[in-house]
Amino acid sequence: ITLFREYRSEFEPQQRFKGDKAYVGADLITTPIKKPRKRELTTEQKEQNKAFSARLNFVEHRIRSVKIFRVAQERFRLNPQKYEQVILTICGIVRLRIGALILPL
Repeated sequence: ITLFREYRSEFEPQQRFKGDKAYVGADLITTPIKKPRKRELTTEQKEQNKAFSARLNFVEHRIRSVKIFRVAQERFRLNPQKYEQVILTICGIVRLRIGALILPL
């Protein structure tokens, strides 16, 4: 959440984001519908959460694919000025590997 707040000004003001239940209440972030206290979600709300979860799951798998290279997960031991170039190269390799140079919305 801290990183999101730091860099939010670099995005378009109308840009919307998707997040999990940790982001409930944050503006510009779409989150799943939370179960009301002492009540159940309707079938329609459950279906919406399921569809939302499927899209979020795609993103989580891509993050895992990047972490396999261990650059985003461990201490970067090379020249710090090279980090951005290395991480962008790895993201390019992951996108090439999944066969999607343009990711779906």
